[in-house]
Amino acid sequence: MIVDAHHHLWRQADLPWLAGPMVPRIFGPYEPIRRDYLVDEYLAEARPLGITAGVYVQTNWPLERSVDEVRWLAEVHEASGWPAAIVGSADLFSPDAPETFAAQQAVTPLMRGTRLQLHWHEREEFRFASAPDRMHDPVFRRNIAALADLGWVFELQVFPPQMRDAVELVADHPDVTFVLVHAGMLESLDDAHVTPWREGMRALAEQPNVVVKLSGQGTFVHRVDPDLIAFVARSCLDWFGSQRCMFGTNFPVEKIWTDMDTLVGAWRAALADEAESVQRDVFSETARRVYRL
Repeated sequence: MIVDAHHHLWRQADLPWLAGPMVPRIFGPYEPIRRDYLVDEYLAEARPLGITAGVYVQTNWPLERSVDEVRWLAEVHEASGWPAAIVGSADLFSPDAPETFAAQQAVTPLMRGTRLQLHWHEREEFRFASAPDRMHDPVFRRNIAALADLGWVFELQVFPPQMRDAVELVADHPDVTFVLVHAGMLESLDDAHVTPWREGMRALAEQPNVVVKLSGQGTFVHRVDPDLIAFVARSCLDWFGSQRCMFGTNFPVEKIWTDMDTLVGAWRAALADEAESVQRDVFSETARRVYRL
C-alpha cells in the first residue's frame, strides 16, 4: 500500500495561472496540463500502482476562493472517497486567516493543514513569494502559531538559501508540524546546488517538528532522474530517518515529462535495498501519522 502525500486535482477554469496566458514557470512549458485533471483520471493512474490513499495539496486557487476550493474537494470526496485529507491555503499575511481556517474546517473534517508557498529565487520564474524573508512577517507568524490549536501542519516550501530563516521559524513554533515540500527544492546534483542544500537540510533535520516530503524531484530537471531521486532519498533518510520521510507525487504537474508508473517505479527502485520497515514508513506510515489518515 502507498499513500500519495502530495497530489493535485484541478479544474482549469478555477486556476487563473493555468487558464490564462502562458508564462514561464518553475516546471517548464506546461501545455500538456492546461486542462481539467479530475479524480477519475488520477485514480485510474494511481490505483494500479498500489496507491490506496492520497492527500490533496492546494493548487493556488485565488486566495479569496480558498474556502471554495475546500468546498469543491468535499464534494469530490463525497462522490469518490478521495482525497483522504486536504491541505488548503489562506492568505497567511492577513489577520483574517484564522477566519478562513475556521470556515474550511466547518466545510469538512478532512482538513489537515495549509500551504502558502514561500520559495524565492533569483530567477523570476522560480519564485513564488515576493521576497526571500517573508516568513519573518509578524502577521504570518501569528497565523502559523494558530495552526497548533487546530492540529494542522504547515507545508513549508523554500529554497536552500532560505533554510536558515526556516530553521528559526520552525524552532519558534515547536507545536506545529512543518512538512518540507519537495525535499527542500534541490535544483541539480551540481556541487553549487548540493552544498547549500545539504547544509540547510541538516539544520532542518535537527528540528524534531520537521518531516520531509520526497516529491517533486523532476521540477527542475524536467525528467525522472534515478540518480537524483536515489541521492535525495538516501540523504533524507540519513538526516531525518524513515519516520520523518514520506513519499508524494506532484501529479498532474509531473505528467509534463513522465507517467505515474515510471515515477513510482523510480522511487521504489531508490528504496529497494532499504529494510521493509523503512519502505513502509516512507510509502505509507509517515504520511498516515502526519496527516491522521
